[in-house]
Amino acid sequence: MRAFVLTGPGAYEVQELPAPVAAPGEVVVDVERVGVCGTDVEFFTGAMAYLHQGHSAYPVRPGHEWAGHVAAVGDGVDPGWIGRRVMGDTMLGCGSCRRCLRGRQHVCETRQEVGIRGARAGALAEQLAVPASSLHALPDSVDAALGALVEPGGNALRAARAVAPRSGDRVLVLGPGTIGLLVAMFLRAADAEVHLLDRADRSPAFAHALGFEHVWDERSLPDLPFDAVVDASNASHLPERAVELVEPAGRVVYVGLAGRPSGIDTRALVLKDVTAVGILSASPGLDATIRAYASGAVDPRPLVAATVGLDEVGAVLAGRRPPSAGPGPKIHVDPRRLSARGDEA
Repeated sequence: MRAFVLTGPGAYEVQELPAPVAAPGEVVVDVERVGVCGTDVEFFTGAMAYLHQGHSAYPVRPGHEWAGHVAAVGDGVDPGWIGRRVMGDTMLGCGSCRRCLRGRQHVCETRQEVGIRGARAGALAEQLAVPASSLHALPDSVDAALGALVEPGGNALRAARAVAPRSGDRVLVLGPGTIGLLVAMFLRAADAEVHLLDRADRSPAFAHALGFEHVWDERSLPDLPFDAVVDASNASHLPERAVELVEPAGRVVYVGLAGRPSGIDTRALVLKDVTAVGILSASPGLDATIRAYASGAVDPRPLVAATVGLDEVGAVLAGRRPPSAGPGPKIHVDPRRLSARGDEA
């Protein structure tokens, strides 16, 4: 099979590799769609923290936002999975530690993360082997593009739920990238009044086209009481700004990660009686996200700007958008797609 492999910072190859074989307890999936994520970009640049903490090492085959069909099952796996459309949890806990036994495998100390941590190969390939226990079935109404948006959607849904929105609550989302816009969609579905804070150099046209009326930058942000603030950005100064902007007794939710440590004055948290929540993983929110997509309560398809083949992934990771890309923030990959040169990708 063909697979995209990062061999070092800024270095990559599309390689011919042996097709995976389903080990006991595993399945092999024919991959239909993979989302390119900011984590993948960090592996491309070499900035990914796991590389420096010993949790990951080159070569890396990235790809953790995926959807496909089960092609084969290993010993001990129900053969009824064969042919089913699925996506999979990124976080693979050990299954026996205290955290895993309490249903918190996404924070297992020795966890693997598909395409990210523990040498677990990712989905930027024609086929992928994963534990059957990580699978989530997709209904017919959730196509491949939506299926590959379930993983980022799970993060966003958990962030929106952490807000604990009541009808009419005014919520400010910092950083309307893929996760920020997904958070905004889930908040809107919960009948919150959603405001977005973007960089001054970016047009609000796309967010407006998605139906979000209130889009600001730091200079134009009005002096309004925000019942909650969600930081979905990678700006190191915004975590502290979120605490400044939220109403007393409000909630601040952190789902973005900055490239360097951020400062927060905990005196402000205490004196404003603010609840602060951090969101790491989609794992506890995957099934609810699938239901939201299936029902049409949230439709993130407009976020996908383009779908490319494996041969074009390197350029995407280097920051070059496909010429035909739409305005959305997300690029998808079809590992079997023909490239612009006519080669199989």
